[in-house]
Amino acid sequence: MENFWDFSVWSYILLFAVLLSSLLVGNLLKKSIQLLKNSLIPTSVLGGAILLIVAAIYKAITGDVMFDTAIFDGKGTAYLEIITYHALALGFIASAFKTTNNKLTKRRTREIFDTGVTTVATYLIQGIFGLAVTLIAALILTDFFKGAGVLLPFGFGQGTGQALNYGSIFETDNGFDGGRSFGLTIAALGFLSAAIGGVIHLNIMRRRGKFVFSSRTDGSLHTETIESDGEIPMQESVDKMTIQIALIIAAYALAYLIMFGLGSLLPGMKSVIYGFNFLIGVITATLIKLVMSFFQKKKIMKRKYTNNFLMTRASNFFFDLMVVAGVAAIRLDKLESYWGIILILAAIGTVVTYIYNRFIAKKLFVDYYEEQFLMMYGMLTGTASTGTILLREIDSEFRTPASDNMVYQTIPAIVFGFPMMFLAPMAGAQPVLVLIILVAYFAVLNLILFRDKIFRRKNKASLEINEESTQESGETGEQA
Repeated sequence: MENFWDFSVWSYILLFAVLLSSLLVGNLLKKSIQLLKNSLIPTSVLGGAILLIVAAIYKAITGDVMFDTAIFDGKGTAYLEIITYHALALGFIASAFKTTNNKLTKRRTREIFDTGVTTVATYLIQGIFGLAVTLIAALILTDFFKGAGVLLPFGFGQGTGQALNYGSIFETDNGFDGGRSFGLTIAALGFLSAAIGGVIHLNIMRRRGKFVFSSRTDGSLHTETIESDGEIPMQESVDKMTIQIALIIAAYALAYLIMFGLGSLLPGMKSVIYGFNFLIGVITATLIKLVMSFFQKKKIMKRKYTNNFLMTRASNFFFDLMVVAGVAAIRLDKLESYWGIILILAAIGTVVTYIYNRFIAKKLFVDYYEEQFLMMYGMLTGTASTGTILLREIDSEFRTPASDNMVYQTIPAIVFGFPMMFLAPMAGAQPVLVLIILVAYFAVLNLILFRDKIFRRKNKASLEINEESTQESGETGEQA
């Protein structure tokens, strides 16, 4: 029987208090210090960094891990990883419940499709260079985990949650000691890459006269932004926010049942299956949304229960919590031998992501390539919110399609990214084979991206050949 004064009763509350307090402190510093204000570093990353510094000082003084003390029930680091794991899925589920009434033209559909393919192609090029670096490092350092480089696309491209998931898989299945912290550190450096690299690019382009920074809006909200027609009231017998949270948790519980069933059928794949908690959560949320839509059409449900504004707020809360917990969970002592490799990976990840996305934006998104580039670079080194932050610097009203591309590209990105997610765990046992497959898949995706230019050129060449042969046959006939 638990006593209410025991640490075990309060450890979760105290841990959440520390995490959320660090967000408040980070926000205060960001508002007060001009350098931080101009840096575009997300407050959640700043809050996590504060906790990381405090924990490092605590360990230097006491020799103990701050989050593994009795006040956090001796399991604070594990709890931080659990929070990061669940917050990733909950944030994606909340986003999946949002609806849109926008009708897409043929051109817009094409641009969204190309954005999704570019996203996965960037994961691949990050994975290719990441694996190349760690394969070379393994030749120099004894007992270094060769497949560690595949964590670069999950840390940079997909963020803290997925970096933790795959780091955990490598730590559990392949004995990569410090795999979780390795992945989380890559993700944290990705945020810095997005913020610092993004600011440098913005200032260079501004000095060249390419664009001026957009004027910021006052952030005010209109009634139609908060609530659309046909929705349940904001406050009734149950609060509207309570309904949103209930739907999110219901979808996640259903996702757990699916993962439990798959894990029972395929026990050897458990770590991979549970690593896809966010993807299965998106599927269950979509199914629930379709069922609710069907009931509305049949007039069984008279009102709409989901609200885009509240789902966005919930999604942002979970992602902020995920980032601050993920950064705070990094164990610096487990990375003492890896810092050189981690910094090399981060530097290479930054350069290849910048160059590749700049090239794609100029070739395929000519009308708004600067906006598309900033959005993609921010998203593929940090998260969607980082991409939005950079985009707002030159397109505060979201007049270009870049923001919509980011939202809707999720579906093609999931479809084309699915093989890579299943392939990545193989890097622990067969890194060279995985590297070869990544290179081949990258080539295929670039053929898809430049399909018009490639096949149009071939068609043009075949037409010219046909015309020449026709002319030659005509000349032969005249001579005859």
